[in-house]
Amino acid sequence: MEEGTLKFPIVIHKDEGSCYGVTVPDLPGCFSAGETFEEAMESAREAILLHVEGLLMDGLKVPAQQSIESHLGNANHADGLFALVTVDLSKLTSKAKRINITVPSRVLAIIDEAASREGETRSGLIARAALSYVNSQGELESPPAARTA
Repeated sequence: MEEGTLKFPIVIHKDEGSCYGVTVPDLPGCFSAGETFEEAMESAREAILLHVEGLLMDGLKVPAQQSIESHLGNANHADGLFALVTVDLSKLTSKAKRINITVPSRVLAIIDEAASREGETRSGLIARAALSYVNSQGELESPPAARTA
């Protein structure tokens, strides 16, 4: 799966005397909670990441994200507050693949110095830099698995 971001609608519920509860309509079984609204939002982001990672590890497709409007008529969400959560899929673990590249010695020295300064490996720095470049070109709107689900 290519790295990128996905936007999921969430529904936040708050009953008197309880935490904020969060459900993710596009991911059945995905839910979370938080003591504050902000904690609930962050908890939802983490829950979505774990849920998506589980789907991918099981070889399943990530369901397509629907608009908030498509969920407004659902009686299960009538008392909830809708929000949109952006999830950074680059945080998902993925199996590394060995590649062979050729770069000038001077460039390799610069890469190694930057990786050391950032506390990263050479491979990690190169991967992060490549993803940053591709993302800046607007090519990572959503991963292929999400587009075809």
